Amino acid sequence: MNTAGQVALPDELIAWIEEIAGAPVVHADRQPGGARKEAWFVDVDNGRDTRELFLRYDRSDPTRTGDPWTLHREASVYLALQHTDVPVPEVLAVHPDQQAMLSVRLYGQNWFSRLTDPGERESTAKHFMEKLATLHRLYPGNLDLPYFPPPTSLPDMVRHELDEWDRVIEFRGGAPDPQLAFALGWLRRNIPEIDGPVVLVQGDTGPGNFMYANGKVVAIVDWELAHFGDPMDDIAWLSLRATQEPFTDFPARLREYEELSGHPIDDRRVHYYRVMAETKLLVMGHRPEGASRDANAEGGGADIGNGLIYGMLHRRLWFEAIAAFLDFDLPPAETRPHREPADHDWLYGALLDQLRDVVVPRITDPLALQRTKGFARIIKYLRAVSDDGAFYDHCELDDIAKLVGAPAASLSEARAAMTEAVRAGGVSDLDYLAYAWRRTARDNELMRAASGALADRHWPELR
Repeated sequence: MNTAGQVALPDELIAWIEEIAGAPVVHADRQPGGARKEAWFVDVDNGRDTRELFLRYDRSDPTRTGDPWTLHREASVYLALQHTDVPVPEVLAVHPDQQAMLSVRLYGQNWFSRLTDPGERESTAKHFMEKLATLHRLYPGNLDLPYFPPPTSLPDMVRHELDEWDRVIEFRGGAPDPQLAFALGWLRRNIPEIDGPVVLVQGDTGPGNFMYANGKVVAIVDWELAHFGDPMDDIAWLSLRATQEPFTDFPARLREYEELSGHPIDDRRVHYYRVMAETKLLVMGHRPEGASRDANAEGGGADIGNGLIYGMLHRRLWFEAIAAFLDFDLPPAETRPHREPADHDWLYGALLDQLRDVVVPRITDPLALQRTKGFARIIKYLRAVSDDGAFYDHCELDDIAKLVGAPAASLSEARAAMTEAVRAGGVSDLDYLAYAWRRTARDNELMRAASGALADRHWPELR
């Protein structure tokens, strides 16, 4: 069996696939993307025919992380949608113990940004809006979703989500950082109290999480964050993914959705769920201080470079979303002073040149190629820290000293003092947000070269 030099699948999982397929596994390649939930192309061959299958697999143990967004829960959504008009892959089996799901492999692309033909881009986007409207027209009471609460009211569904997040944080231990604590409190104080329809929400919906071919959506994938809730919740997630991969004329797509679904776009609710979407990502990333940042190291680890740039984007978008509610000014980062080159500066450029001209052209494995691009992002970020990190650290030290009333010997001490002051109520919400935004704006500048176009992406307009 060929695993292309990647981390192999466990023998017991191979045996399970062979039992389900009724044929030996002859090829298994891990694909890029999927983060903790690995994506594998698996071929089985009975000596006469080869079947091409797809495995979604999570090596982590949800009983150790308190993670409710398990692959078993996600698989229940795929199963519930098998015979609806929402296109999903055909599920062959869900492992009874391990977090693994085997399905038929579909063919199509998932990176919407790679579509270069304007007509195909628009027809694909329109077809996705049609399928999202189809999803939101399903009656939730008819769906067999054993991991979900009863679909009662929209405020109840939001409170259920927030309660679930609180349990995740409590299980993992450690106090949430001030930004997350503020966000959780703000969301509870501003739950939309409306009497609207409860629908199945995909969560994290939009470009990148559907497969397409020839101007049509082949399948909607990645239902990890699915839940019962407000259709505007999905519109917020769609706008988030459209920030990452621009999704043609966004207001035009929303007008099409309104007509197809019967759900009018409520701008204020979309803005609320934008804050909620970004806060959910903060909750999913919460770990007690000192815990490993890469829970999937056994499976080859996460793409650290990719995580850096998208983590930065999400931090900035959270502030943009909350600022829209609070009429809060978001000024740019300070102008950096001129710095004389250091003796080691040439090494960063030399490493990037070697990666681009020598290493990348010789890589054929897609996962390894993706990780190499991540390494290049890390090098660009470290070069910016070497150039400007000390200046921005000094700016933050000044900010904190003004708010807590005393200077600190180091930035780590200053941040600890700031966190304590916020939790003790010694710093107002607006003062904290102003400080945290300035820190985020500086970090965005340090990440600019690594982030490329993402450094200046913003939420799309709704109208």
